[in-house]
Amino acid sequence: MYRFLTLLLLLFLGSCSQQKTTEPEYTLVWSDEFEQEENKVNTAKWFQETVAPNNGSWYNNERQHYTDREDNAQVSEGSLKIIAKKEDYSHSGTTQPYTSARLNSKFSFTYGKVVVRAKLPRAQGTWPAIWTLGSNLETVGWPGCGEIDIMEQLFEDFDMIQCAVHTPATFGDQTIVKQVAVSDVTQNFHEYGLEWTPEKLEFFVDDQVYFTYSPEIKTLENWPYFNDQYILLNIAMGGNLGGEIDPNFSQDTMEVDFVRVYQKR
Repeated sequence: MYRFLTLLLLLFLGSCSQQKTTEPEYTLVWSDEFEQEENKVNTAKWFQETVAPNNGSWYNNERQHYTDREDNAQVSEGSLKIIAKKEDYSHSGTTQPYTSARLNSKFSFTYGKVVVRAKLPRAQGTWPAIWTLGSNLETVGWPGCGEIDIMEQLFEDFDMIQCAVHTPATFGDQTIVKQVAVSDVTQNFHEYGLEWTPEKLEFFVDDQVYFTYSPEIKTLENWPYFNDQYILLNIAMGGNLGGEIDPNFSQDTMEVDFVRVYQKR
């Protein structure tokens, strides 16, 4: 009997240990599932940036103005639609031939996992992006605040996406970029993600890691990622990285199913 009870106890303890090790490492701390009945963007979660910082125009010689209109960002049928359109639009004293939207999360965080499920636009000259910026941008400027490009699609190549790391040591011609082939990004949804820890930035598509940034010796020059970052979603048009815009372009959409941020328990 003693041996039998001992065996039961060991099996019970082993079961408890197994359950504990299989508990999720992360817990959800912020998200937008875009399931509200109203078509409008949730302004409690997102700020729609419309004022260009570069003397009335956006950087990289981009050709769009960002607006806060439902024409350019709306929620319907469980997803966010960011819509780039061809139309003359004036703002801050300048007129551009395209409009789009740029959403900045009001939530910021240090360390965690970001997962965004999205389907990308197809039109030539669109430049969709899922990325983060340091919340201290206004005080230290860019690239001192750090930028993490979780997903960009550019150079008119619709069979790949890329990630990029911008720091004081890695910006401009020195930017660290990694591209990965994903053949159906404009036809189907994929999950684009970042795991950010004190040691590394790890980029993945559909749970498959394809690049890790982890300088052995971290300094303010190569690792400004110890302060809060916030999330941005946008479509830019043309410019240095968007490429030549199709002259027959009328409009195209990046559709976002969800944005989720997890942090360790």
